[in-house]
Amino acid sequence: MEAFTVLTGIAAPLPLANVDTDKIIPARFLKTIKRSGLGINLFDTLRYDEAGGERPDFVLNQEPYRRAQILIAHENFGCGSSREHAPWALLDFGIRCIIAPDFADIFYNNCFKNGILPVRLPRAVCDELMQDARLGGNARMTVDLQAEVVVRPNGERIPFELDAHRRHMLLEGLDEIGQTLARAASIEQFEAERQANLPWLPKIAVG
Repeated sequence: MEAFTVLTGIAAPLPLANVDTDKIIPARFLKTIKRSGLGINLFDTLRYDEAGGERPDFVLNQEPYRRAQILIAHENFGCGSSREHAPWALLDFGIRCIIAPDFADIFYNNCFKNGILPVRLPRAVCDELMQDARLGGNARMTVDLQAEVVVRPNGERIPFELDAHRRHMLLEGLDEIGQTLARAASIEQFEAERQANLPWLPKIAVG
């Protein structure tokens, strides 16, 4: 998983509340178990019309937001079913950070497993950031996870809070499997000692 340290990029305003996972990636695209290739169908019903053509009024179909790495939304982002394909689709499109007043719990947890930083900020602050984002490519935003701040185009630094363990995992680019493998040497030492003391137990391989 790619580490998240400091991200400076284009932010796309999405002034919608209760954006559910079916809206993020419709169920008909969930047949794959691959994490790649889903970005083209991100927000499919919002981005495309019935004939498959782009809807020109949707933000991600407009320049410079086709290259957005930050998404700013309203309350309860990621509600609905627990599909992990939702963060997969966001990441495959290029979104590394989502800023909203709050998130659905399962979606929030899945973001960290996939290297996406969800930032909780008050609704009024999100609205201000959306105004910044509407300025386009000349108004890039910075999200600094080390310092736990969002830096507006005018230089104002907006602090946010994140659980220390989640912050560490993102900074190091670790998911649960990566965290386990980082301790492989200690696990193998434990298994070797266990095997010596209790040879009748099966040996467990790590890595």
